[in-house]
Amino acid sequence: MIKHVANLSRLEFDDAELSKFTSQMGDIINMAHQLAEVDTEGVPETVQVVDRDTTFREDVPAKPTDRDVMMKNVPEKANGFIKVPVIIDKDDND
Repeated sequence: MIKHVANLSRLEFDDAELSKFTSQMGDIINMAHQLAEVDTEGVPETVQVVDRDTTFREDVPAKPTDRDVMMKNVPEKANGFIKVPVIIDKDDND
C-alpha cells in the first residue's frame, strides 16, 4: 500500500524507508482500532478544541491588482498567462 501511494504521489523510497513507513502505517491503523474500542457513550462531540468564537468580517469587494503589475515579476509568460512547468505527464496507457 505504501509503495502504491508513493507511486501515485511520485515519491521514491528505498526498501529501508518503505519498511519504516509500512511499520508506522501499521501502528497508526492499530491506534485507530484501539480508539474505536473506547466507550464514548454520553460524551459530547468535540468540534473545536479552542474555546473561541469565529470572527467574521464583512465581505467587501476591492479593486483587483492591475494585471501588468502582477505580471511584472513573472519569470515566464505565454499569451498573457503565467507559464509553469508540466508536473503531470499524461500517459496514454493510464
